Amino acid sequence: MRQLDLVVVVVYLVAIAVIGLRLAGRQKTAKDYFVGEGGMPWWTVSFSVVATETSVLTVISVPGGAYSGQGFGNVELALGYVIGRVVVATVLIPLYKRGGFVSAYQYLGNRFGLKLQGLASVTFVFTRLLAEGVRLFASAIPIKLLLDEFGVHAGYRVIIVVLTLITVVYTYLGGIKAVIWTDAIQMGLYLGGALLAIAVLSGHVGGDGFQRALDAGRLQLFDTDFSLAHVLTSPFALPTAIIGGAIFAMASHGSDQLIVQRVLATRSLRDGQKAMIASGVFVTLQFAAFSLVGALLWSYNQGKSFQQLGLSSSDNLYPNFILHGLPVVVSGLLVAGILGAAMGSLSSALNSMSNSTVADIVHSFFRTAPSEEFLLKLARLMTLVWAVLMALFACAFSSSTGNVYLTGLTIAGYTYGALLGAFLLGRIIRRANETDAIIAFLVTVGVMTYIVRDVKIDVGAAGATVPTALAAQWLVPIGVAITLIVGGVTSLFHRAPEHAGLPAEEGGSGADHPAATAGR
Repeated sequence: MRQLDLVVVVVYLVAIAVIGLRLAGRQKTAKDYFVGEGGMPWWTVSFSVVATETSVLTVISVPGGAYSGQGFGNVELALGYVIGRVVVATVLIPLYKRGGFVSAYQYLGNRFGLKLQGLASVTFVFTRLLAEGVRLFASAIPIKLLLDEFGVHAGYRVIIVVLTLITVVYTYLGGIKAVIWTDAIQMGLYLGGALLAIAVLSGHVGGDGFQRALDAGRLQLFDTDFSLAHVLTSPFALPTAIIGGAIFAMASHGSDQLIVQRVLATRSLRDGQKAMIASGVFVTLQFAAFSLVGALLWSYNQGKSFQQLGLSSSDNLYPNFILHGLPVVVSGLLVAGILGAAMGSLSSALNSMSNSTVADIVHSFFRTAPSEEFLLKLARLMTLVWAVLMALFACAFSSSTGNVYLTGLTIAGYTYGALLGAFLLGRIIRRANETDAIIAFLVTVGVMTYIVRDVKIDVGAAGATVPTALAAQWLVPIGVAITLIVGGVTSLFHRAPEHAGLPAEEGGSGADHPAATAGR
């Protein structure tokens, strides 16, 4: 009967590629390929934002974290994310939409110059390559479990290559429209799978199971331990989640092309703002659903450790339940949902990396605007290039990587502070020029690399102290502060520019800047 699950998964993989291509239509320009000519409905864009940032990291890691004792800490974190998105919708999205950009980094080119625009884009694509490599590897975990059920012992690398090949088909041909529409479908599938798992588990554990989970702290929302060491090192301490989470969301949703590109595909500024804020609400509900799955699994398994369950890590918990705790076909649908999460984030990354490469890096080498036909071919070529590199990076990870969700946040900590800091430098310190911004950017990346790798806080544990890294949410505000301080200080050593390259709505050239024409 398990073969029916495999049939369901295969049918899903074929269907999602066909649907994506049918809904996408044909692209005639690079701008259509990257932002759908700004004609996508806001609600589909909102779903795509959620699917893009969720991926397998949330689907398999959040239930495992709630099971381990994190409770509803991810929901608490999502509240900070909502605050950050409101700021992005108010402050940054108007810059992008009114400037007519297809890339967030074109604002930096307009404000400071093409050198900083290119530097920010290169930083983005390499950071995304690492982060998506973690996500792509994580997607292979449940697939390997499923194949093992049939005695097919395929390695992680084989699974990664096959998954990449399937995803690149509709991403290469369909562009951003295919990505957004398939993201919306895939979000519905994996979120529906979580709700179905909640219904099944509730039937198993009953009201007593909820009470046991509550008494054991598996349903706890707020972490109110305000000791300094805990606040600095725990991702779910209340100040870390709300303040750090808000600033982290400002970086991830305001200065990361992966998310900004989706918002630029909306029909108007107001639609872009609605899509951004609504995505925060949906993410909060999603975190609540997957956290509840983990809490109910704790009651279902009577609090057994992962070792007692025969699992190698917390990330195997939810996939294991899908395969062994649900009826045939239903489990196949939920595995398909996990695949959908993986493919959604992968396709989004490939398209946004291709976008940034063409609009921010390659385009700056041309003195005259290339033809639309050339830019569209180049966009598709770069999609293939990044797909190959993505698969190679994913193969470099292993099952010893640890909790993939927190690993993904830590990777972002290297560069998110510098990226968001560059945007804020341009908005806050008017006398700062391109040299100031580049120096501040490079210094920040260097300092953050040291902090991420070497700075540890001693946290008390069982009468001893354990060196612990800073919580990922604090890495962004530290990076932003470094960028603003360094950029502000260096700006004092030269005359203030007569007109500081102001954004379009403040008197600058906006969409007339050469960088803004990429992909038109």
